Amino acid sequence: MIDTAFSRRRLLGGAIATAACAFPMINTGLYQVHAAVPKRYAKRVVDLVKGSSIIDMLGPLTLGARSAFYSSRLDERQTADFRASGITAFHNATGIGGPEAYERVLTFIAGWAGFVGRNTHLFSLVNRAEDIDRAKGEDRIAVILGLQNAEHFRRVDDVKAFYELGQRCSQLTYNTQNRIGSGCTDRADGGLSDYGVAIVKAMNEVGMLVDTSHCGDRTTLDAIAASPVPIAITHSNCRAVNNHPRTKTDEAIKALGAKGGVMGITGVRMFVSSTEPTTIGHMVDHIDHVAKLIGMDHVGIGSDADLYGYDKMEPEAYARMKANYKGSYAFRDKIDIEAFSGPTKMYNLVEELVRRNYSDDNIRAVLGGNFRRLLGGTFK
Repeated sequence: MIDTAFSRRRLLGGAIATAACAFPMINTGLYQVHAAVPKRYAKRVVDLVKGSSIIDMLGPLTLGARSAFYSSRLDERQTADFRASGITAFHNATGIGGPEAYERVLTFIAGWAGFVGRNTHLFSLVNRAEDIDRAKGEDRIAVILGLQNAEHFRRVDDVKAFYELGQRCSQLTYNTQNRIGSGCTDRADGGLSDYGVAIVKAMNEVGMLVDTSHCGDRTTLDAIAASPVPIAITHSNCRAVNNHPRTKTDEAIKALGAKGGVMGITGVRMFVSSTEPTTIGHMVDHIDHVAKLIGMDHVGIGSDADLYGYDKMEPEAYARMKANYKGSYAFRDKIDIEAFSGPTKMYNLVEELVRRNYSDDNIRAVLGGNFRRLLGGTFK
């Protein structure tokens, strides 16, 4: 995830106006899935989105203004956008580090638990994987609480304490070195430390999912090797398709698959392609690559953005957010892929998968079936 602590006025509701739409069909045989979005989709696409458990394994509920968002209750327009998305579960995570990481993560978990409690008409928290299934059956959206760093684990015992508070996934490092290992933008990667090995073991024991999305290459391989159970790369892309420090090597992807892990593909423009135009087709090239390399059972989606994406942030906050990253991130004018932002982005993704002759079973696996299996074998 590209994290931002800066405020943006739009939050979740102002960008897309709307009332929920009951999927009306017009005489072309196509369906409109959102009153505010004129595009229409084929019945097969609509059925796949509505009938699948879609798990976005890095889908923050909002990218900014968290303190205001914590205390809010969604209005009808915001609720309609979430419902129209078709997404069953969001892994709501951010990167928190520094000397106050422990206290800030406590605030993060308490804040989002409170937010879900104020919006039970739409959201429910995930403790076990079955809670995702229950949310789908109740026409609600499951929220998985996670972190994109592990600096709040001051000692090994903190892993169990945070699991009991509701954390279900932790990335080991963000982009830079911590006590556990190296990040993907570090000049040198020393791999997983002895303390890191102990943290992975503690996460395995309590049932917290290990994530290496932002880890350096050596640290990623070490974490996979150190864990006797499958882990995840919740949101990344493939180095063989696009050479960027936030992408993963074929060696790492193969090691992940050999252990039974799952890799989520992002729609972040510079992670997907280094050239323009960058389209949703280029994003699916990464899905294709993982599927061909380690099999259809090991690839999913980790969009790495909220429903509306980065490019709708307020300009000043957007510029400051970009400035927080090293030059190796290679930002361009836009961060989002146009067809993979907004509440109907999963419909656009399914449309592209259909175009590439993916079977219905394989599409359901990519949308969430593979991550559901992984979470079912991890959470205790």
